[in-house]
Amino acid sequence: MTTTLGAFIIGTPDPPALADFYRALLDWVEVEREPQWVRLRAPEEERPGLSFQLESDHTVPVWPPRPGTQQMQAHLDLQVDDLESEVERACALGATLEEHQPQEGVRVLRDPHGHVFCLFLPGA
Repeated sequence: MTTTLGAFIIGTPDPPALADFYRALLDWVEVEREPQWVRLRAPEEERPGLSFQLESDHTVPVWPPRPGTQQMQAHLDLQVDDLESEVERACALGATLEEHQPQEGVRVLRDPHGHVFCLFLPGA
């Protein structure tokens, strides 16, 4: 048997709104939409997908992490060709750029619901 990644799921207090942000950012298509669940996928691929599920009590993680604070459980790394223009586009869609940046060729941002994600250049 082969094991493959089917989807990555993000908890959020508003699945449709957060899915709209990532659909625009990734230029992906929506496959399913319910008030408590939305699934996206790349235009030419069924899987893996990116899904959003209702988590009414979502707590935004702290970045950079510090002991005793809400820790990130996971984050998305999104490869881009032009870092600065993609950071600008993500921010125009509703993301915010974090003050702390760990390295060259990578930018840490937050989506509109506070989840951390990174844009990075190949080789970074």
